[in-house]
Amino acid sequence: MELKYKFWFEGRNGYIFGQGGYLLLKNIEKLGSLRQAAIELGMSYRHAWGLIKEIEENTGTEIIASARGGKGGGESHLTPAGKKLIEEYEKYDKVFRYVSKHPYIKPSLTVDMILVEKDKILLIQRKREPFKGMYALPGGFVEYGEKTEDAAVREMKEETGLDIKVTKLVGVYSDPNRDPRDHTVTVAYEVKKIGGKLKSGDDAAGVKFIPLNNLPKLAFDHGKIIKDYLLLRGV
Repeated sequence: MELKYKFWFEGRNGYIFGQGGYLLLKNIEKLGSLRQAAIELGMSYRHAWGLIKEIEENTGTEIIASARGGKGGGESHLTPAGKKLIEEYEKYDKVFRYVSKHPYIKPSLTVDMILVEKDKILLIQRKREPFKGMYALPGGFVEYGEKTEDAAVREMKEETGLDIKVTKLVGVYSDPNRDPRDHTVTVAYEVKKIGGKLKSGDDAAGVKFIPLNNLPKLAFDHGKIIKDYLLLRGV
């Protein structure tokens, strides 16, 4: 028995983009011609053009640009918006293909970073739930194909504007109840600032250094992570 799936994107006006549109755009990208792309798919030119116009109307943006007189009756190429649609489709298709081959739930992997300067620790104020408005360590989800150390550098830059390098592993935290959204396992690192300018961004409503001896109540299990860090320092 084999699992089959089909997915598509919808907006307020209904259907936006699915497998047919994806295959058409991929062939336009490969062949440089809407007409040749339609022939490759066994699709009439009229139907292919109608599909393109439907997608453009529902997204409110141009996804291909055409010129008369090229090979095969005219040349076409994808706009940045068209390329973005392909990227989005392939991203979710990879997820569906993975799930179809691995039909079991796995924990998500995250990183959290500890940056201490002059007995003050860098914390962000969360912009979104869970724990909206509370302070937390900078951190986030590790992307597929990414090393945890690289995720730490990326997330710190996105959330605080700072460039850092990882200096030490603090610990790995895997309590299934540590995140109310799902089972997440986090790798906590001590890091050092090497550049950048402090500013809040991404999921952070605010970012600042707070004295270690005057910490507010923290989100997730970040209080425990900081306590373990201080024990490692012998504080």
